[in-house]
Amino acid sequence: MWIGRTSIIGAAALTVTALAAVPARAEAADATVVPVQVTGDPAKRFNLVVMGDGYAAADMPKFRADLDKHLNDLWTIEPFKSYRSYINVYAVEITSAQSGVSCDPDLSSPRRTTPLSMAFWSGCKEDGLQRLLVMDSAAAKTYADMVPGTSASNRQILAMANSDTYGGAGGTYATSSGGNAMSALIAPHELGHSLGGLDDEYDYYQRGVPGGTYTGAEPTSIHHTLLTVEQMKAQKQKWWRWLGERSEAGGVIDRYEGGLYFSKGVWRPSQHSMMKTLGYYYDQVARERMTQRISGKVNLVQAQTSTDAPVGADRVLWMETLHPTGHQLSVTWTADGKVVGKAPNLDLKRLHLKKGTHTVKATVTDPTDFVRDPAIRASAALTQVRTWTVDTSLKTPTGNVPDDFTSSTPTDEPVGAESVVYAETTHPAKKTPVVHWELDGRRVRGSERDIALGRLHLRSGTHTLVAKVGSKTRAWTIDAQRPTVKVQLSDAAQKQARPGGTPEYTFDGPFTMRLTGADDRPGVVVSEFRVDGDGWFNYFGWPTDSTAPWRFSENGTVIDSLTYGKLPKGRHTVEYRATDPAGNAGRPGKFIVTLR
Repeated sequence: MWIGRTSIIGAAALTVTALAAVPARAEAADATVVPVQVTGDPAKRFNLVVMGDGYAAADMPKFRADLDKHLNDLWTIEPFKSYRSYINVYAVEITSAQSGVSCDPDLSSPRRTTPLSMAFWSGCKEDGLQRLLVMDSAAAKTYADMVPGTSASNRQILAMANSDTYGGAGGTYATSSGGNAMSALIAPHELGHSLGGLDDEYDYYQRGVPGGTYTGAEPTSIHHTLLTVEQMKAQKQKWWRWLGERSEAGGVIDRYEGGLYFSKGVWRPSQHSMMKTLGYYYDQVARERMTQRISGKVNLVQAQTSTDAPVGADRVLWMETLHPTGHQLSVTWTADGKVVGKAPNLDLKRLHLKKGTHTVKATVTDPTDFVRDPAIRASAALTQVRTWTVDTSLKTPTGNVPDDFTSSTPTDEPVGAESVVYAETTHPAKKTPVVHWELDGRRVRGSERDIALGRLHLRSGTHTLVAKVGSKTRAWTIDAQRPTVKVQLSDAAQKQARPGGTPEYTFDGPFTMRLTGADDRPGVVVSEFRVDGDGWFNYFGWPTDSTAPWRFSENGTVIDSLTYGKLPKGRHTVEYRATDPAGNAGRPGKFIVTLR
């Protein structure tokens, strides 16, 4: 839930700060900044700063495991998956003198003195809400300031409590319990609020209490409306561009009643999405906004030939851009309005410009399919232009700039088989250093500064990618081995296993499903499933126990006023898949189940 600058998951809102009932922050706490993922200069990246509270020295391995789970879930969700290369991640490991946080799980539980003063029950308040996990925001800022190059404008703070109790809060900063089965799904929901400015799509304010009927004016929220489908189309308002398409969160983009904490009188785009139900993806409406906001935190153009003064027609103009993980940006050069190039560099000598002055422009755009709004597409987040005056009377000194690499996709972790790998080089004034790409010792074609691995169709195994410029090389390990996922069901009344066919099971009542993802490399494997072609849903075990299997039943199981695992009687198709730390998605498996 989000109100103003604060949100929680399915409860009332409260300012995220330490309250009087919680012990004061410990005066001295050891803290260490650990770079987890560094894709570039923090001043030029969106920085996710994750810190823990209530993790004693002996608990630090648990903090790291909790963080791995949070991040690997995040990297399976678009647009974080495609724009992972825009994001740095830093862990601030804060050693707490006491293990755990205050009032966990009950008001009668101990009050603990911890560096961030995290506490459930709205900060140990008698009239508080158990799952509202608050902290000392000033302390969090102090620890985040330890990460060089980050500031309030280019970072997001996520604080994790050493707790297995469900809870969190968000707004400017986000909190989450670290070890609950659903903890890793809270972070992207909260980022939807704090980064995306998205609203909750809950049709209740407090769980178990009907939300009532909305009676206000047309919401300012981009994903809530009073308009009918026909009115949205006619007026070209809200999510009219996405209507009728299959939702990334399941079902079809349409008009579903309920949202903004009201059960009736207001409508949202999808039956369920991350902003309504943890476990599903953002739908297209939210994904477009999140793409805009992530891109808006960085600069598509990282560096370029100086535009401060005219340049000679005998030199090479260059651009260094960002490189999304899932696709390539577009660079278009024009000279006096005529298109003359489509690469990061432009050799002006080849244009044979007439004597005099000319205007050369480079337009960098992000062609992502995640954005359809022309205003967003044309904004600085997704389109940037640089302009030079070229004077043919000027002569450019040759200089002595050796061919070398300046930046690249990080080489310390494997890259996935569908990734885009890039390598930027030095910029001699009168030539363009040529990057040669090799896969397992064999020359392969790439673009001038990057290579899309997906077109190489690597299906399995481990491969070596090498970029060469002059005498310099950089190498990456490509993890092309797809993860696997094993499915284990409870005993069925009947089972049919046709050779080479889809297995079929019949159950006379509730049954369980356990998914176990596996990979050939260490790291957290994220498993997902979907029923009858609905949205892919994160398999996190069972809401009350991450080690327990998922339970299907005709009426579902009510936990804290929410229903999980509801499966109507009849025949259903269940698909399942896994994603590994490198971003490789395994081939989906499936089975057919009849509940009678």
